[in-house]
Amino acid sequence: MSDDIPEPDRIAGAPHPRETAALHGQDAAQDAFLSVARGGRLHHGWMLTGPRGVGKATLAWRIARWMIAGQPEGDAGLYIDPDQPAFRRVASLGEPRVLLCRRPWDEKTKKLRKQITVEEVRKLKSFFNMSAADGGWRVAIVDAMDDLNVPAQNALLKILEEPPEKVLFLMVCHQPGRLLPTIRSRCRELRLGALDAASLGSAMMDAGYAPDADTQALTSLSGGSAGEAVRLIADEGLVLYGNLIAILSAAPRMDRMLMTRVADGCAGRGAEERYDLTVRLIALLLNRLSRTGATGQPPVEAVEGEAATLRRLASTPFAAQQWAELAQTTSARIDHGRLVNLDPAQVILDTFLAIDATARRQIQ
Repeated sequence: MSDDIPEPDRIAGAPHPRETAALHGQDAAQDAFLSVARGGRLHHGWMLTGPRGVGKATLAWRIARWMIAGQPEGDAGLYIDPDQPAFRRVASLGEPRVLLCRRPWDEKTKKLRKQITVEEVRKLKSFFNMSAADGGWRVAIVDAMDDLNVPAQNALLKILEEPPEKVLFLMVCHQPGRLLPTIRSRCRELRLGALDAASLGSAMMDAGYAPDADTQALTSLSGGSAGEAVRLIADEGLVLYGNLIAILSAAPRMDRMLMTRVADGCAGRGAEERYDLTVRLIALLLNRLSRTGATGQPPVEAVEGEAATLRRLASTPFAAQQWAELAQTTSARIDHGRLVNLDPAQVILDTFLAIDATARRQIQ
């Protein structure tokens, strides 16, 4: 892919998973695949599931390299040295036995398409119809299955129902429940969990980011996702979350000036990513409020003053229910706003006002 065309499966500013040699905190998933592969019972379709940013794509590319390198034995497991030809060919997308299926670039609109179309899946069928020159394995990586539209899912299902010999599907999936049940039933699942603080820190260091905040707090805020942690640091998400806590701390008389400043940062050309980040962090904040009320204990504090604010506004199970209901209505309102192209700044302001009103009910 040309350097000036964005890759839908890459986090901006971080190495692509196919360029990443190390995988952190997912030994159980790796060992599960190795056990099956070395036992001679290798299933043709594998669905790699779990939260975003925990290493699913990295594991998929790790498996692909190991298969292409001849499934070497030894204590290294799935590790292939970056200096090996197989690693370099796969990293450059120059390995003829590996095919990547992802959201394509639209030359007409000069944007990435929002879905993986049936045309992309048909390329997989053509790819598998060609015999490997050495008679070895061929590997297809789909990243991510969540992007497949319904016709594309049906086309993939037909391939999975009658797979060619010595082919391996590695399918990254964030929300498997949204896929056709018939696809899920034809795949083995490798479940990857959230990263602990040590694994998260190591993954971020490998991606070129030295966390400038307490690793435990960043783990809490990112949900154990290295991808989300990188986005938070790169986009100053920790600063933004601090601003959200500062706004919430004054509820039910939230600072209108600070609210307006945060909302204005989401408006205008080029502010789409900032808007998406703000929406994600507001959803996270509402979730943390709800959990605090339900459990009686706030999560690990991500910014100073957060725990006290959460305790004050979510001190009972009833409060937890109120915040959970607000999270649902807020999500629906934001989705509607995107659909009808409402002003992002106004959407954020309206959300803040709804939060303030809910807070008022908690302290009456």
